[in-house]
Amino acid sequence: MWLIARRSFAEGWLRLAATMLAALFSIGLIAGSLQFALRAQEAVSGSDASEYSRADVLVQGGSVDADDPYAVPDGQVALARVAGRPGVAAAAGDASVPVTASGPDHKTIMPPAGARTLLRPWTPVPALNPYHLESGRAPAADGEVALTRHAARAGKLGTGDAMTVLMPKQTRTMKVVGIVSVEGHSAVASGDLLLAPPATVQQAAGLPAGTWQTAWVKAAPGVAPATLRGELSRAFGSAATVRTAAGVRHAQSADLKGVGASIGGAIGMLSSIAVFVGLFVVSNTFGTLVRQRTRRLALLGAIGATPRQIKRLIRLEALVLGVVASAGGVLLGYAISGLLTRLFAQDGFDITAADAQYGWIALAVPAAAGIFVTQLAAWRAARKAARISPMQALRAASADDAAGRRWPRLAGAFAVFACAWMFFGPVWAIRAEEPPGPERTAGTSVLILMGAMTTVAALAVLAPFFVGPLGGLVGRVGMAVSGEAGRLARATITRSPRRVSSAASSLMLGVALVGATAMVVMSANGRFDEAGRQVMRADHAIAATGRTSEGPAPLPRDLAAKAAAVPGVAHAAALTTSSVKLVSPVPKHRDDDDSTSLYVTVAGVDQGALPSVLRLGGHLPPLRDGQIGLTSTVMKANGLHKGQRIVVRGARGRIPLTVAGAYHDPSHLFADGALVAPSTMDRLDPDATAQAILVSGGSADALSRAIAGVPGTEVMDKGAYVKTASSSMTKGMRVIYGFIGMSLLLSLFGMATTVSMSVAERTREFGLLGAVGATVAQIRAIVRWEAATVVLLGGLLGIGSALGTVVLLHVATGSSFLRPDAPWWLFVLVAAGAAAVTLATSALPARRAAAVPVLEAAKAE
Repeated sequence: MWLIARRSFAEGWLRLAATMLAALFSIGLIAGSLQFALRAQEAVSGSDASEYSRADVLVQGGSVDADDPYAVPDGQVALARVAGRPGVAAAAGDASVPVTASGPDHKTIMPPAGARTLLRPWTPVPALNPYHLESGRAPAADGEVALTRHAARAGKLGTGDAMTVLMPKQTRTMKVVGIVSVEGHSAVASGDLLLAPPATVQQAAGLPAGTWQTAWVKAAPGVAPATLRGELSRAFGSAATVRTAAGVRHAQSADLKGVGASIGGAIGMLSSIAVFVGLFVVSNTFGTLVRQRTRRLALLGAIGATPRQIKRLIRLEALVLGVVASAGGVLLGYAISGLLTRLFAQDGFDITAADAQYGWIALAVPAAAGIFVTQLAAWRAARKAARISPMQALRAASADDAAGRRWPRLAGAFAVFACAWMFFGPVWAIRAEEPPGPERTAGTSVLILMGAMTTVAALAVLAPFFVGPLGGLVGRVGMAVSGEAGRLARATITRSPRRVSSAASSLMLGVALVGATAMVVMSANGRFDEAGRQVMRADHAIAATGRTSEGPAPLPRDLAAKAAAVPGVAHAAALTTSSVKLVSPVPKHRDDDDSTSLYVTVAGVDQGALPSVLRLGGHLPPLRDGQIGLTSTVMKANGLHKGQRIVVRGARGRIPLTVAGAYHDPSHLFADGALVAPSTMDRLDPDATAQAILVSGGSADALSRAIAGVPGTEVMDKGAYVKTASSSMTKGMRVIYGFIGMSLLLSLFGMATTVSMSVAERTREFGLLGAVGATVAQIRAIVRWEAATVVLLGGLLGIGSALGTVVLLHVATGSSFLRPDAPWWLFVLVAAGAAAVTLATSALPARRAAAVPVLEAAKAE
């Protein structure tokens, strides 16, 4: 059998090469997905360097949100009280202020892996200083900073360069005097650091002299950190939270690993598309490969080869193909991973802090997956080859016996469709358990998409049943247009439905991917634009051009005053945002044993300017200090009501608030959670940054001149800002586009390969047609009419699958952003694209078919 396999490789290497390329691209998608996931996890959880690496104990003023390992303490601690305690060898003050930094090109410096950029003090105590100077010196004067290495690389900054820092309340220009690393890493767990002199940070954080948010403590020799923690806890009581530095590091590391696992899971879900398409394409090409060799395999059975030996032959070929394709696919995966890295960075998720992965997992797992995929794809082909009877060796061409295996095919399709309900079934459980909101929509959407892919596989199994009626329809049209060539095309189509359905299945997959994605994107973008314009009354919006992992980069609030001073401006309001945790009452659907907390995004806006800049639904009265307005969704999901007293935890601790009423933001772009007055926002989070400055009146040119000194900002009209704001809600779409695009190319390649191989399969048939008088034009017409059947079958099933998927998404989620009301021209465009691709891929095979010599046909297999 090895000698036979070797001869098959030698004689049919062109056919095998096409199958191998299909497998190589499939494995490349799998390898690229895994490589990116590993690199993202390394960037998130592998670079868990900590600024607390030399500290033993942390004394944090007031209390700290235990659910957030990066939470800022809500109080202050006097450093002198800590430094003089028994068992304390050294102490240093610490505070953090979230900032946005930009380099000389005024482009926002993206923090690593979805983290933040923080202004922190340079630690003057050598025993506690974790920063290693790679170049330059420590900051000494106001306006000087040292950067972590990742920030310097991302911003293309070196010592002596000037950089712009957007703080919560103002913009400053600072000079880079040093580049540092932490424990050999380019960034810390919380992100990039800008290290300034302690006095600069104290002023930016609004701290009195001598006080800090946190005090780092070095234990005296012979004093255990746990012991010192206990003594300091008793000394400070409720005035401070005392934790070991190792405990904080562990909490941050666990959080990072959880984020890394989530990223890996998300990429894994996307990579399942690659696995699915790879199985689809390789299975089709292997099936065509077996049909091409029907006579040879039948002859092997006639001379004594057992079904087991024939199965082994096919599996051996699949193994060799899998090994070669896996080697090439692993290399191709690095290029795909690089593309995904760039796409993610454009959406604000930068993983360039981690290098490409070359460990055994990154190399062996995709290679093993490639071999597994090719073996699984060849399994059905091997079973089919083993069932070929010796009598088929006497036939010039074998016709499909679809009718004889109708019930097994129906049973197989039903079994595959039943598997889809493993995904569809939990959707209704999620709807019953989870309250309406983005989380429920995302969860149900993922399950429905996975179920839809499985349903597409079931339709592929049933595709041969549709070939006869559609082939007859195309044949009648062909007879009317091409005469005898149309009649011959009809005969060849209806005689071999599996051959036509193989190419149509690949096209169906591509059309379904493109159609469903296009309908979802167009629906979401259309709804964002419609609702956003409805809510936004302001004429202009000042927003940042840079991006972070959470959306557009934040702005300093003092831009509102600059905009208000522009002639013609009636109102200029800063739309600030922060996140708070609902402490009391206990959120609905949660109990004391549930570790999940409810966090609500709070928007702050000047109540006097609110009616001029935003049109929110409901009847929310102007908010006073200590009042909060909640969206109707949040109130209903948590059983809250107007006039109720609630307690939330913000950056400055627990704050009691009164629910003033309910409102609705149909756009989900401006205040999709809660709304407060600026004075209340200052109590919740004094460092809250502005998402945008909404301006009524004035001209765009005058506003642009007023903010010309603030880099990375732009004056936008209503439509431009709505588009910018909605991009934060649809972040990650570039990556999805990348996956869909690569999967589409793979499916189209599979279709082209199947069409080409099906023409080669009929070398004898086309040659004999030429021998009995068929012209070159007639043979080409036969191939083209068969391609028309592929377009009709693949297009109808693909568009139907896409439309059904979006309908299910709309019904299951109830979201107005997922509506199955795509414009008519989208279906025409998709159908025209499918026709163009199919006709283009069949042009070369048609010319080859017409050029088959009679003698070559006589000796063809």
